[in-house]
Order: sequence, then structure tokens, then C-alpha cells
Amino acid sequence: MSDEFRELLKKVGSGTHTSKSLTRQEAAQATMMMLQEVATPAQIGAFMIAHRIKRPTPEELAGMLDAYDELGERLTVKELNFPYPPVVFGNPYDGRSRTVPVTAITALILATVGIPVILHGGDRMPTKYGIPAVKIWQALGIDFTGFSLNHAQTFLAKTGIGFVYLPQHFPQAQNLVTYRAQIGKRPPFATIELIWSPVVGKVSLVSGFVHPPTEERFRQTFELRGVKNYTTIKGLEGSCDLSRNRTGIIGISDETTGWRQFMLHPQDYDLQGHDVALESEIQVVEQLQGVIAGSNLELIPSAILNGGFYLWRFGICSSLEAGLAKAEKMIIDGEIKDKLHQLIVNCS
Repeated sequence: MSDEFRELLKKVGSGTHTSKSLTRQEAAQATMMMLQEVATPAQIGAFMIAHRIKRPTPEELAGMLDAYDELGERLTVKELNFPYPPVVFGNPYDGRSRTVPVTAITALILATVGIPVILHGGDRMPTKYGIPAVKIWQALGIDFTGFSLNHAQTFLAKTGIGFVYLPQHFPQAQNLVTYRAQIGKRPPFATIELIWSPVVGKVSLVSGFVHPPTEERFRQTFELRGVKNYTTIKGLEGSCDLSRNRTGIIGISDETTGWRQFMLHPQDYDLQGHDVALESEIQVVEQLQGVIAGSNLELIPSAILNGGFYLWRFGICSSLEAGLAKAEKMIIDGEIKDKLHQLIVNCS
């Protein structure tokens, strides 16, 4: 047992009226001790459930991210000379279980126009055990699970798409996954995965969320860490995917303009409709392959909505209308099909 960790645990686990928040330094220390398994399994499980009940503060989240940055392997973009800053998508690691994701299509659209995209995550994970991003890419012909960090770095440089795979590149964090199943709830680390950048260098972060207080926590955490370029999305199942059947609540922050809220109404662009329900992994892949082939009329509107928004958000198009039109044209003209082929060739 770690006496040092026990003192940190006592602070967050003393109950509703007597528990105290950790300082940023203490949160980093506690996270390091859990990742390095200095704390015992009993202590780690107790900390996770106590911290979930208490709810992490922005200072604690900043400290946890500091520990992730110190221990996790990360890609680098400093010397790759991309024409645009890379975009890091923060989606829940436990995947999707109710709606078909279009994040892979969005990544292909952005990479095609020269905006690098970095994704991160692992395999099926508690508590949802939904379809994770890495499984979707595998079905499309790109298996990131066997990439060393150097291989992932080279693949990013050649194709504009990178993937940090937790079991391969951050085994310390992967070792904590089992606690999610044991406590039956998402721990604070499930929040970290939405706002962590597994990249050294200047990037633009996109973070999905479900509840408005989470977005506010994100904003305060970014401010503490000096992060200026980010986008928050009230997305499908907490992902970065915009919904067709409700108003998109989006936060946009840049170094020059600061933070502002943007409301996207799909009906204003004739893109309202239902979000395609997820029935099986086979169905998901068939839907995505149909979009890539330009033949899936059911999912294409979602791909256009998301691809067009991000093309506008990251400066490729001067208006949202132009972004949506460009995304549609790229799908119809087969540009993302060609991009996927390039990825497959470089993966072999």
C-alpha cells in the first residue's frame, strides 16, 4: 500500500461535506502513481469511484493531463511541415452503440484537403463496449493496432492521418481500463480522453461532450493549460459527430478571436433528418463503404453535414454553405475513395 497515495485518496474520498479537491500538482502526482501502479488496485478503484462522485475540477483535470503528457507516447508534428495545423479528435474510448459514426469519413475529407487528423483510443471498452474507432478503420482496410509509434509517425507524414492506439502506445493507461469494468462507471479518465492531445506540437483540439457542465469544465481546463485552439461539440453519444435531428451546440476558440458559441441548425441547410441507427458492426461498415462509394443516400447527409462543418471550421471554406457543397462534391467525385486507397497502400 502507498501511504503517499492514501493521503491523496483521503482528500477526495472523505464524503460530500468534508472531501477536498486536489491541487493541479497533487492530481498529476495521483495520476502518475495510478499509471505506474504505485498505488494498489484497491486504492486505484477507490480513487476512481470517489473522484467520479465528487466530480473532477478543471485544476485536477489539468494535473491529470500533465501526467498523461509525461508518461504517454505521443506523435510529433513539429517537423512535418503540414499546410494546416493538425486536428485531434477526442471521442469517447468506449465507442458508439446507438448511432452510426461518420468520424472516419470526416477524417478522410480533412486529410484529402491537407488538414492532418490524429485520432486516439483502444479496443472495445467498458462501460458501453461500443464500436471503437480502431475497429472501424480495420474494417476499412487500415489496421492501426500493429503500428509502432515510429510506424504511426511515418504513416501520418505520408497520409495525413495518425492514430495513437492505447494498448500499443500507452500501456500504462490501458492497464487502467479493467477498473472501468470493475467499478461499473466511467472514471475521470474517461473525461481526460476527450481533451488529451497525444501529439507534441501545435494542434487544434476537437472534444465531444454530452452535458453542458462538462463543456464548461473543458474550457476552464484548456485555459489553465494554455490551449487556445479548440472546438467543443455536443455530439452524438458524446462524440465529435454532429446530429442531423437537433441543433448543434458548438464552442469555437481561436488564438485571435477567443471563445464563442455557434449554433448549427441542420434544417437551415436542408440536412435535417434522422441519425442512422447502429444495428451491427457489419452494418456500420457497409454504411461507411457506401458513403465512400458515393452510393449511400441514407448516411451521406450526415457525412456532408460533418465534413462541411469541419471544412469551414478549419479554414478551407469561407462559409459553412461552401463547406457543405465542397464535402458533397468530394464524396460524389470519389476524392475520399482515392484517399482511402492511399491509406490502404501505405498500410501494407
